[in-house]
Amino acid sequence: MAVRPGDRLTLLGRRLHNPLLRSGLALAGANTWLRHETPVPEAGNGILTAEDVTGLDLLDTELVVLSACETGLGSADFSEGVMGLRRSFSIAGAATMVMSLWKVADMQTLALMVDFYGRIIGGARKAEALRAAQLALKAQYADPYFWGAFICQGDPGPLRPESLERRRGDPIR
Repeated sequence: MAVRPGDRLTLLGRRLHNPLLRSGLALAGANTWLRHETPVPEAGNGILTAEDVTGLDLLDTELVVLSACETGLGSADFSEGVMGLRRSFSIAGAATMVMSLWKVADMQTLALMVDFYGRIIGGARKAEALRAAQLALKAQYADPYFWGAFICQGDPGPLRPESLERRRGDPIR
């Protein structure tokens, strides 16, 4: 019997004892790898694990936004606490992270992120920008499912002025 693409990750996850290998992001090449095909060399296997993230140098990174489903979750370890992307980006040096705690709706998340980034580029503090964007979305969708999944962890302040100057002319994609 052939293994369905999602099953390959499930089977792999059951064999991994390190919680930082059970948490990650699927990037370009991941679906190819899941189909047992060979991705282009630059893509690797398309999976960026939380363990991979801990090896990155993100000391000059002011903001990491993980807008996919459940990116703020991890595995609880009795002696270590919660292990996952959230902790890994912090270990790597990212000053602030915005991430979700549950499955999120695509269209509402898009609206939330466009509003959030607009506020950030306008000079708002990161935590305040997220909260204001959430309240704006709440005015359209009262159910917290659509706007409440996102949290801001780390430095709540605004981006550095030199970072904003580089970004003001860039369109939000």
